[in-house]
Amino acid sequence: MRQQVDRRRLLPGALLALLLVLPVAGCGLFQSKPSAEDVTKDFLGKLASGDTQATAGLTDDANSAKALLDSVRGALKPAGMTTTVDQVRDASGDSKSAEASVTLNWDLGHKRIWTYQSKVELRKDSDDWKVHWAPTVVHPKLAAQQTIALRETPADLAPVLDRDGAPLLSPEKVISVTVDPKTAGDLTAASTALAAALVRFDNTITPQSITDAIAKAPTAPYTVVSLRDSDYQQVKAAIYDLPGVSFPTQTRLLAPDKNFGSQILPAIRKSVDDQIAGLAGWRVVSVNATGGEVNTLFTKAPEPAQAVHTTLGKGIQIAAQEAVGPVPQAAVLVAMQPSTGEVLAVAQNAPADAQGPIALSGNFPPGSTFKIVTAAAGMASGTAPADSPQPCPGKTVIDGKRVVPNDHEFDKGTIPLHSAFAFSCNTTFAQVAAALPADALTTTARQLGLGVDFELPAITTVTGSVPPATDIVERAEDGFGQGKVVASPFGMALVASSVAKGSMPTPTLLRGVQTKVKDAPSQPLAPEVLTPLRDMMREVVTSGTAGQLKDIADVRGKTGTAQFGDGVNSHGWFVGYRGDLAFAVLILGANSSVPAVDVTGKFLRALG
Repeated sequence: MRQQVDRRRLLPGALLALLLVLPVAGCGLFQSKPSAEDVTKDFLGKLASGDTQATAGLTDDANSAKALLDSVRGALKPAGMTTTVDQVRDASGDSKSAEASVTLNWDLGHKRIWTYQSKVELRKDSDDWKVHWAPTVVHPKLAAQQTIALRETPADLAPVLDRDGAPLLSPEKVISVTVDPKTAGDLTAASTALAAALVRFDNTITPQSITDAIAKAPTAPYTVVSLRDSDYQQVKAAIYDLPGVSFPTQTRLLAPDKNFGSQILPAIRKSVDDQIAGLAGWRVVSVNATGGEVNTLFTKAPEPAQAVHTTLGKGIQIAAQEAVGPVPQAAVLVAMQPSTGEVLAVAQNAPADAQGPIALSGNFPPGSTFKIVTAAAGMASGTAPADSPQPCPGKTVIDGKRVVPNDHEFDKGTIPLHSAFAFSCNTTFAQVAAALPADALTTTARQLGLGVDFELPAITTVTGSVPPATDIVERAEDGFGQGKVVASPFGMALVASSVAKGSMPTPTLLRGVQTKVKDAPSQPLAPEVLTPLRDMMREVVTSGTAGQLKDIADVRGKTGTAQFGDGVNSHGWFVGYRGDLAFAVLILGANSSVPAVDVTGKFLRALG
């Protein structure tokens, strides 16, 4: 009986302890209502998350709040947002209203940050706090019937400059000729009129090409062509009033002529787009119901771009372009400064452009220009010094299998190696190569840059390939630039540069940007090889196959023809250097080296 009385006495104390614990745990029958500060933090957290439905639900006018919040987020397209509650004050003194000072931090992407302070009014509805909705919740300067818009102010484009600071690419106004099929009316008439006016700028524009393009996207505007302002002015009168035709205008970096640096300059522009475009300026504005601007809420001026400096020489590029331009076959010229490796010019004519950037990465048999490598390898091995007597018959048989002829089977008898080089004796160099170890030509070619890989910023380059040849016949064919060896004009310009400098230079194109070299040669050619090799290249001009260049001082080089396909036709080459200017010229299907030598002469004479 005593125990039962004791239990009854303990129960009220246990209940009291439970009641004391529950409020501390924040749950149970006696949980407190969210405070004005709690509601403010919840509202801002949902606002930052982008959940406009939940954000609006914490206000006293959910429909109006959601409509404006959706409009603002749609205009700003924020990448993120952070918020801070700075202070919450009792605004009424009777705990029925409060005011919160808050900071909103919008991340609008592309390094655009918009930060400002605002005030949020809260009102107590029964026992619950609600955000009193007004446009000023979003921004203190925002009024009824207004929303927010983001405006961008483009930065001025910076030019791309040559080695001396002359512009290669400059900002110019470009006008696009655009057809909207929804408003053009008679598309056949519009297409006919446009084609008649614009074909002078692009011979692929026809009434049919325009209508076919529109048919693929019948509801979208179609851009027929983009014109420089000077070209647009020539045809403006004929096309300006055509129904459905509009003329959006923008500024672009353009070369002096569309054929100028047609392969190299677009590649540079693409590579440095961010650098030359600068950072656009931007404004956040309030706008009324009709889209008119009311107030500027924030502004950031554009940051000017920095000009890009290249290693190209504008005058050298012009001379190269004018030299290859008139050639009927695909023709290219690459020029390089041997002492630095700086690329000075990369020129292609229209037939070459149709095949892509062949000056930089095309693989072609180098023909007799490869005798530079074979001569160096022969002299380095000691088997074929420059003055050593070498047979130069009209034709020779290698390993009893392969008949190697000279051009038209000319026969010079036995002559020094340097003379065989000047006359370009295939028979001599086939025999010299056949006597070398399997990897001798591979090693020597790499010493001159052929077969070395470069990561050259802005452009893709391929120098060529000279695989080891264990088969004697294959090695003999490689010796005069047929066989399996291939080279690009860029690669052969590097070969000429390496001979001129005495070691392989690292090519560069953009000032201040490093080129990465993969598997660079461990050592250059020995001086006792370089000196006679340079003399041999000079002899090609003074008494050999490039006599057309005798009037130009100190030109050194090597001619070459290289059969391709069925062996009936051949490409024409000339590679060499004059002073601190190295070059490689290739004309596809020329069937002779003479046109390549002529292009070189035109190029060098233009430079003076």
